[in-house]
Amino acid sequence: MISTATPDFRPLALLPWLALALCSAPATQAQTRPLNDTGITWSGHATSGNATTCDSGHPAGQDCHYGRDKAAADGALTKVGASTPNNGVANGFDYTKIANNGSVLPANAALGSSPGDWACTRDNVTGLIWEVKTTSGLRSQAHTYSWYMTGSPDGNAGTASGGTCETEGRCDTEKYVADVNATNLCGHTDWRMPTVKELEGIADLGRSNPAIDPTYFPNTPSSYVWSGSPNAGYSSYAWNVNFGYGNANDGLRSSSSRVRLVRAGQ
Repeated sequence: MISTATPDFRPLALLPWLALALCSAPATQAQTRPLNDTGITWSGHATSGNATTCDSGHPAGQDCHYGRDKAAADGALTKVGASTPNNGVANGFDYTKIANNGSVLPANAALGSSPGDWACTRDNVTGLIWEVKTTSGLRSQAHTYSWYMTGSPDGNAGTASGGTCETEGRCDTEKYVADVNATNLCGHTDWRMPTVKELEGIADLGRSNPAIDPTYFPNTPSSYVWSGSPNAGYSSYAWNVNFGYGNANDGLRSSSSRVRLVRAGQ
């Protein structure tokens, strides 16, 4: 894996959520790889509002002045793959399309169900591989799931099949993981729920509705997506990310939200 060793600068307001997520995440899923930058490539000023670029006339020390996003905007960042510019400005995200059979695809590959069609996206910064949602079938963007984890460390497994999905009785996070693994998605059977920190890592805070790269993660509703991280302080809740704006929240495990699975890369 190729990545640059530039620091990540997530907004400070998100740091408490990340700390709680790390405390509640299983050790085998702890984040040990580099983090993505925020995707915020524009600056703001109290008296003149936000710009569409990193305006040199705005106060210094803003998010757009640092990290991978800054390097990309300056044309100084080498990428393995690509990402979608925001208002014409390049950002630091770096994605590659992966086929149903696990092979690497060109950037213009289309989604489909054939072995050589696009089905997953690899994050070349973190090394994680993500499922791509579809418009129908098992991985449809419209399906929702309740949060459920057998053996949850707080003793509360959550709610079984509390969502609305393709197969009645299979609409919770644990069963969805099993069903996707049964399909050998992108050539692998080790798909799992992401930690909240991992899920926040693909949120593009320079966009909204949805707050994610629209080219490499199509069919993403502006809605809540479950992580696999229980809320350490409230056993009826688990962490999710709102892909309307990219912020982390907690939600009742009995409520229904979307799911996007992840696996470790090669």
